[in-house]
Formats: sequence, C-alpha cells, structure tokens
Amino acid sequence: MKTKQPVMIKGTKEGLTLYLDDACSFSELIQELRAKLSGQYEGQEDRPVVTVYVQTGYRTLRPEQVEEVKSVVREQRHLVVGSIQSDCLTIEEANEWRRQNELMCVTKIVRSGQVLRAPGDLLLVGDVNPGGEIAAGGNIFILGALRGIAHAGCEGNKSAVIAASFMKPSQLRIADYVNRAPDEEGTVDTHAMECAYVDDKDQIVLDRLQELAKLRPALQESFEGGLGTWEKP
Repeated sequence: MKTKQPVMIKGTKEGLTLYLDDACSFSELIQELRAKLSGQYEGQEDRPVVTVYVQTGYRTLRPEQVEEVKSVVREQRHLVVGSIQSDCLTIEEANEWRRQNELMCVTKIVRSGQVLRAPGDLLLVGDVNPGGEIAAGGNIFILGALRGIAHAGCEGNKSAVIAASFMKPSQLRIADYVNRAPDEEGTVDTHAMECAYVDDKDQIVLDRLQELAKLRPALQESFEGGLGTWEKP
C-alpha cells in the first residue's frame, strides 16, 4: 500500500505550491521539507526567485511552527514564502461564519426613518411601515406587513429570499437586484404568505411562500415541518 508523502511539490505559473501532510508529526514534516527542497534545487544557485505557497491541509500551525516552515523554505535563496494557508477555520473565521448564518429574531414595528439590520437571516415579528427599512445578509422573514423597504442578501447573496405575511413593499432588494412595488395587484393569492426571490432570468419575482420549498430546498430543511407551516390558516 502506497503511503502518503509528507511533502508534495507542485509547480504552477504563480510559483510553487507545497502540500504538507496533516497526519504526520511536525518534526517529520520539517525534516522531509528540508530534504525535498535542498535535494530538488541543489546546485541551481542561479535560478530566479520563485514564490512558494504552502498548504497545510487540516493542520493548524502555531506561530513558532509557521516561522520554522518559513525558515526552511528561505534556506533556498531563490525561494520566498508567499503565503501559508490551512483548511481549518480560525476562531475569528468561525465566529464570523456563525454571525452570518445565525437567525436574528426581533419583535418590533420598524417605523418610518428607522433601519433594522442583521448580519445573517432576520425574523421580524411585527410590521415594516412605509419609510422603514430592514436589511439582512441572509434571508428576511416577516410575520407581519411589509410596507417599507426590504433588502435581503445585502452582501451579495442572490439566493436570499424575502417572505412576509402581507407583502406590499415600497421597494424590494435582493443582493444587487431591485424591484419597486407593482402599480397593480398581482395574481398571487393574498390570503397566503408571499415571498420574493431572484429567478433564473435575474428578475425579482413574487410568489406563494410554498413555492420556495422547490426553489430553495435548503430553506425547507431550516424549519421544522417545512415552509408549509408558515401558511396562514
């Protein structure tokens, strides 16, 4: 059975990428890294400077280990370290991911001139009055009337949706797409909750909330019992 090499080197047009095994010991990794670099480039002192990008897989390096890897690479005078990257999330990245993906629940009326923002999904129990605005990095769900402005996916997520018990907005925005309120009543059944989403023609359209189960299957899994449980009695 062929064992995985502690260090693999791949040349690219940007330079060299070093893939470091995340299962072996760090001391073994350093030993193999030094041997591979010196063996491959020995006697080539006139080579041009090459940028090295290090991939550590699921290994998280301590600051002193990062410096040791850089030191070994720099032993070859024509090599400079461009970056050292891991597939593991840092604590800061994990906290940011959680912040952007958690559901923020708010009970209030957003009045004219007020702005309510959420980094991830937003559930508002209350109304958005004309002149009021709500914005979310993810989806927006309103158990109440939407008569003001709603901006979902405000950081560029075009898959975000807007749902409301009563949908009569002055403006809808999803990512960079904008749709002003229609001048006439649409064909959507007003006795059911409505939703807005960006279709395959890059247009914001309104439909019954239950249609999202087919259009955004991931949302169906987010609610116990499915999106159908949001329908008005």
